[in-house]
Amino acid sequence: MKKIDLVQKSCAVLIMMTLLGIFACKENKKVDTEDSESVETTEQIKEPFFKLSLAQWSINKMIRKDGVDPYSFAEKAKNWGFTGLEYVSQLYPADLENNEYSEAAMAAFVEKSNAEAKKHGMQNVLIMIDRQGNLAVNDEAERNEAVERHKKWVDAAAAMGCHAIRVNLNGSMVPEEWKASAIDGLTKLSSYAKTKNINVLVENHGGLSSNGEMHAEVMKAVNMDNCGTLPDFGNFCITRNEDWSCKEEYDKYKGVVELMPYAKAVSAKSNDFDENGDAIGIDYSKLLQTVKDAGYTGFIGVEYEGSILDEEAGIKATKDLMLRIAKELN
Repeated sequence: MKKIDLVQKSCAVLIMMTLLGIFACKENKKVDTEDSESVETTEQIKEPFFKLSLAQWSINKMIRKDGVDPYSFAEKAKNWGFTGLEYVSQLYPADLENNEYSEAAMAAFVEKSNAEAKKHGMQNVLIMIDRQGNLAVNDEAERNEAVERHKKWVDAAAAMGCHAIRVNLNGSMVPEEWKASAIDGLTKLSSYAKTKNINVLVENHGGLSSNGEMHAEVMKAVNMDNCGTLPDFGNFCITRNEDWSCKEEYDKYKGVVELMPYAKAVSAKSNDFDENGDAIGIDYSKLLQTVKDAGYTGFIGVEYEGSILDEEAGIKATKDLMLRIAKELN
């Protein structure tokens, strides 16, 4: 009997060890699966190195041709997955231009814009200023008048919680004349903007402002911490033909490299897309790598200007492209 008991006990121990081994394997497999899922989830939720804003110019056709209320900008941007707003001054003609940008008109614009941004939980980033005079024109009196016209927009940006206004640097096509006038106009406007804690940003937007090297030289000469650049991926045409086709174009990749050291905002211009969802004529991988290498982590504004896709589809295609490229770069 004792021998039989011993055998039975030995069998029981073996069975127990086997069962424990099976449970241990199952448990290990469960942990491995959880770890794998955790890694996958981390990969999926990795954030891009930048924040997404929408340039209001992306819906300029909706506003100018279709009669869409420009104050619906915040709601649309929110619905399309953006967090920041980049306003365009010329898209409010009924309220602003037709009222000669009066103090009351400007106050109403600020109040309405702030209310919509707050309602939809959006951040006001900057205002793009057009039709307020040429800051780099040779005539000093005209240049000073342009500076004065821009001051009310500095005030509006401050009242809206924006960090900057975007200005154009139109003027002479003679390099030395343009640089001297640009330095003077920017220094005067930036000195005023500094008292309001607002940045003055110059976009490459035609003329000599689209020459990256000259543009950077102006920034270096102004040498103010609230005066910087807004590199645009697509606006490097210096001169145009009568049919508006580009006659002289600066190398966009070289230009963005030259402007990024002074950048306080970035504009992701797009027009058309190929079957893979890549922007035609603009290497987003190369440009976003340049932006990332510069250490930039602020807002990048989507600015769709195409004609094949409608504005909403073009905006979404640009945003999707940026997020895809950002994931690859990370």
